[in-house]
Amino acid sequence: MKFAIDLAAKARWCYGRDDRRTRLKTLLTDGTFAMGCYRLMQWSQRHRLAPLAMFFNKLNAVFGQCIIGRGAEFGEGLVLIHSQGVVINGSVQGGRHVYIEHQVTIGAEKNQSPRLGDHVFIGAGAKIVGAVTIGDHVRIGANAVVLEDVPAGATVGGIPARVLRMRAVEPAPTSG
Repeated sequence: MKFAIDLAAKARWCYGRDDRRTRLKTLLTDGTFAMGCYRLMQWSQRHRLAPLAMFFNKLNAVFGQCIIGRGAEFGEGLVLIHSQGVVINGSVQGGRHVYIEHQVTIGAEKNQSPRLGDHVFIGAGAKIVGAVTIGDHVRIGANAVVLEDVPAGATVGGIPARVLRMRAVEPAPTSG
């Protein structure tokens, strides 16, 4: 179950460990309710239970203060550090271990939505708009406005966002 992986990732983010007691404490932190609603909505969508998916979507909007489109797909390890004001378009594709602060917008422009890689951190108030690709191991600074592709290993910031720093990224192991 992806939510269990999400919860463990958030426990590590918040407290530096993910033992049973820490995960229980993490259940009560800001953003965790929104993470659960998102995963329940995603499950409902996958099982073609549209009314239930719509219910979890609205529940998230009202109680999680977070709007995530029903078609948005994120891999395991999604962490909403703070969910207030987060808006994510329904056609956004996100990788594994995406960490999102509050007031973040990941939106479409002309029916084109962003694609996020693995191990991405998005700072408070950041905006990612349009048909941009965010590489793996990217950090997007607070209030940055990303309108162009971001290469793997980059830290970006500013309006519009520009590369501030590059880190070496080890290539993912290949199977074979």
